[in-house]
Amino acid sequence: MSATLDWLGCATFRLSLPGLVVFLDAYIDRVPSAPSTGFGTAAVDRGDWVVVGHSHFDHLWGAERIARQTGATIIGSYETVRIMAEQGVADAQLMPVSGGERVRLSDEVTVSVLPSLHSCIWTHAGFAQPDQVCSGDLGVVHQERLARLRDRGQRRDALADEVKAHLQASNQGARGDGGALMYRFDTPEGSLLYQDTAGRWTGVFAAQQPDVAILAAAGRGNVDGEPVQGSLAEFLAHEIEALQPRRVILGHHDNWLPGVSVATNTAPIRAAIAHRTPRVELSEIGYCSAYPVFAR
Repeated sequence: MSATLDWLGCATFRLSLPGLVVFLDAYIDRVPSAPSTGFGTAAVDRGDWVVVGHSHFDHLWGAERIARQTGATIIGSYETVRIMAEQGVADAQLMPVSGGERVRLSDEVTVSVLPSLHSCIWTHAGFAQPDQVCSGDLGVVHQERLARLRDRGQRRDALADEVKAHLQASNQGARGDGGALMYRFDTPEGSLLYQDTAGRWTGVFAAQQPDVAILAAAGRGNVDGEPVQGSLAEFLAHEIEALQPRRVILGHHDNWLPGVSVATNTAPIRAAIAHRTPRVELSEIGYCSAYPVFAR
């Protein structure tokens, strides 16, 4: 038995096990100016499940097409399920969750749904490199956070025409992130934790102790509802120190939407991990590489 992982860009992965294919998020179709992954939703011919971390377009858009093409069941927040129902996905293919559920995916594989948090996108107008130190923004009430997000959205007039068209096409009317979720997969080969945005509830997160962790390497970290005081590299190093996996795989770190995202320099992340948890292997996998996720 051998589990493989294909990175399909942004925070989207395809986990393949014998007799089982699970998409982790579903944002696959990108603008032409983004690096090509060599794969699109039109090529998806097998999918049993789609687990969605949150309802933003760069995680959810495409799940409706995967579900229609394959009959896959979508697991996600109640907001994710609302959007997918509006997109015409059948009720029988929708499984709303909010954290605390354990779902059987096959005779040998289960996934546990964990409450999580979205990164603090309201603190900055764009993505920063992982060695940039951020401070302040503590104790900001939700109304002010929403106002900052509205202001950020109004600045998109300067984006390239293809990016603006893409944002319009992928806009499915999400009401915020819908409540971020993480997923822990338990398989005969080992356990895999999947996080698609840089946020965590400390107690829930540290209790997982997976063999392998996919961690989001973008944005300003969110720890128990407040923005991290420090850099993204330090945030990730603290996460890994808490989890103690034997292997870490990064996600959300490519330039998935030029003008909005950045191509992440992973060197500071690698250095921070080597300093705090030198025994943990950091694997930077390529697109569609069929990576043997649990191989020693």
